[in-house]
Amino acid sequence: FREVDVSNSNQLAIVQIANVLPRCPDGVMLISYYLLLLSHLGVAVYMLNWRGGRVFGVFGDSMQSKTKKLQIATFGAGCFWGVEDRFMQTKGVVQTTVGYMGGETKNPSYEQVCSDRTGHAEVVQVTFNPDEVSYEELLDVFWNNHNPTTPNRQGPDVGTQYRSVIFFSNKEQEKLAKKSKAALEKSGKWPRPIVTEIIPAKDFWRAEEYHQQY
Repeated sequence: FREVDVSNSNQLAIVQIANVLPRCPDGVMLISYYLLLLSHLGVAVYMLNWRGGRVFGVFGDSMQSKTKKLQIATFGAGCFWGVEDRFMQTKGVVQTTVGYMGGETKNPSYEQVCSDRTGHAEVVQVTFNPDEVSYEELLDVFWNNHNPTTPNRQGPDVGTQYRSVIFFSNKEQEKLAKKSKAALEKSGKWPRPIVTEIIPAKDFWRAEEYHQQY
């Protein structure tokens, strides 16, 4: 079966099972088995269409009580490969996706972004459960895993696509991001000024598949 990704919306998921059950007298028993399986996965089954001896579709709420709580945070901290790895290891992070944000070019390729002419930053979009990890804790991961004082550069990687940036999705994230930046500046951890941008999230363009969870 396949579950539609609803991490960015509150719509009902559609779990589709097609050509799974054979045309046989035991079909009803097999249907019960699959519905039980879906139930264990947290899918509340509402309707079952049976056509021609096979399951046509099961429509349900895919763990809606949980997905409604999920939130998204977006960070740019240099090459997105290493940044994604740090967030993937963070408890409470449900999903990570690398991509591009902050520029004007629509659906840019990696090569275009690397040309330093699209205005995009390499970013990691983090889907997280706030019951397990707070946005403030994700900010700590962000600050602790890159140098926020080097404009358009992280280590040997140079270019505007490697800039330090927090793209906030709402006013609460904006407030918390600015508060954490001010606290870091006050701490004196970095002798040079912190250049991290804190700006509203723009269109997110998913990077090519070979970049995902690299």
